[in-house]
Amino acid sequence: MRMLLLAVIYLLAGSGLVLGHTEVHIIEQVVAVDGSNGADPLQYGSMSDLSVRHSNENTRLQSRICRRHGSWGHGHPRFRLLNALWGYLSYEELNKVELERWRSLYKNTSKKQKKDLEKVVKYTQKLSDIEMLLKKNAELCQEIVISAMQYYEIEQKELEKHMVEQINAGRTADKISVSQTLKHFVRDWADEGTKERKDAFPCLLKIMKGLKGNATQKARVLLPGSGLSRLGHEVQKLGGFEVTVNEYSVWMNAAYRYLTSHPQLHSLFFHPFIDGLSHHRTTKDLMRKVTFPNIIPEREVLLVEGDFTTVFSHEAGSYDVLVTHFFIDTARNLLNYFETIHSLLKPGGKWVNLGPLLYGSGPFVQLSLDEIVAVIESMGFTFEKIESGDGPEHVCGEKTFEDKEIRGTEAEYGFNGKALTKNAYMAQVWVAKKN
Repeated sequence: MRMLLLAVIYLLAGSGLVLGHTEVHIIEQVVAVDGSNGADPLQYGSMSDLSVRHSNENTRLQSRICRRHGSWGHGHPRFRLLNALWGYLSYEELNKVELERWRSLYKNTSKKQKKDLEKVVKYTQKLSDIEMLLKKNAELCQEIVISAMQYYEIEQKELEKHMVEQINAGRTADKISVSQTLKHFVRDWADEGTKERKDAFPCLLKIMKGLKGNATQKARVLLPGSGLSRLGHEVQKLGGFEVTVNEYSVWMNAAYRYLTSHPQLHSLFFHPFIDGLSHHRTTKDLMRKVTFPNIIPEREVLLVEGDFTTVFSHEAGSYDVLVTHFFIDTARNLLNYFETIHSLLKPGGKWVNLGPLLYGSGPFVQLSLDEIVAVIESMGFTFEKIESGDGPEHVCGEKTFEDKEIRGTEAEYGFNGKALTKNAYMAQVWVAKKN
């Protein structure tokens, strides 16, 4: 058992965590780390038993995140990584700000109302229980940070210095990105995410089975925007593929590195739903523990971190299959994505897509589906027939257009299967061949 001392820096002022030019308090926490959980800088196995492509990519990654690589600033990958680690370390304090707001609002009820609520539902105790569970979740966040510091070779002094600089500049750690990343453990790697995975994975895996390589020549497949990459691991399990996943988010990548350094079933847990009080059927549901991973990650899967449109610039014409799952609508410039997909595929390579068209803030272009189809065809792609599954209904849903082999299937995206609300898309599916 090794002991790693982390300095967690919080700025405390007023009612909660406030960032500005005021006193900085250093709260030192001693975090125990089991040496078996991967002190190796590559984590998921030793250098000797990892493939050449894993060790080569690790070398490239360390070069990309070096401070001397490129211009230092908010867009630098190391700067973004340090920001993410700051966010993870700030999890408890940032969420306690919201908890204290709930407590403050509760004070507005009358004495009689408080008496009734305390007698019937013990509301004060409920908030206290949430506070204790926030501490449990914070322990997971701290472990993610320790794992990342080891993997990315970041020293404690560097992280502390970055946090102080950001606080003194009046900036706030990113609460939302941390919360959303943690919930992806549920969507991708927990039993509770089974329903959401079953909405999309059977269709995609049915398609992929028809594109498999053979024992002597595996098909190279790339999955950009992979999040915590469960789909990539499911594709790897099919056999016949050499799988590469790609993700830009440093929050996701730090969490993924941590996950793959713990390849034991249900060895990790947290309480994912305590950061919001809406849409819960019971308080027990609100506070429930979720364990993960529910399958052992596939060792052969390779993660390449960075911007999909630039990080693979040296691999033009290298991939047999490119899978975009809930990805293309994340583009700032949709055409850049399409051009990159076309460039990376071999002649005759297949682009497999499943996802919605929920454009974010400030995209350069926002195309309707028929416009996307026209643009893709003009770039030299041909849409192919999607084979049905074994049941009476098509595994990828009904055709969206009569004259095109593009299908729509309902896909949930909400993380909490027990919530009293539902968020779902009519995700669009296609297989397009590069001519």
